[in-house]
Amino acid sequence: MIARALSEVARRVEHIGSTSVVGLAAKPIIDILLVVDDAGNESRYLPQLTTAGYVLRVREPDWHEHRMLRTPERDVHLHVFSVGCEQIERHLLFRDRLRASDGDRRRYEALKQALAKQDWPDMNAYGAAKSELIEEIVGAARGKRGCSNACQSML
Repeated sequence: MIARALSEVARRVEHIGSTSVVGLAAKPIIDILLVVDDAGNESRYLPQLTTAGYVLRVREPDWHEHRMLRTPERDVHLHVFSVGCEQIERHLLFRDRLRASDGDRRRYEALKQALAKQDWPDMNAYGAAKSELIEEIVGAARGKRGCSNACQSML
């Protein structure tokens, strides 16, 4: 639906997040990565996504021009980044590593389940609590791809 609504604008649409990894426990929220030429140029994609039922919830011009939209039911989160943004590759490396590594998938799932039992002031705090393991898994994914140190610093 996103690709159809943005046929001239979407450069890439990817299913990311826990629901994109078979066998990984996940909240019933689908995360989608949308890559456009310039996420800051909302007039190129926001009207079409609004018509398709998405609502803009987050605008972070100082953090990779990130935008996050969601459905009114809150069951889909759409993350928008510009072509070339390092966060695109990071999300895909993490997803693909969890798909390929049973050990990393189990460790991440165990952490998520432990954290889900706690009360969090907001989702940013929950995300921060996962960040150390996420960085470790992304680092392992980069190493597996054979990136040099220069390559790794670009991702």
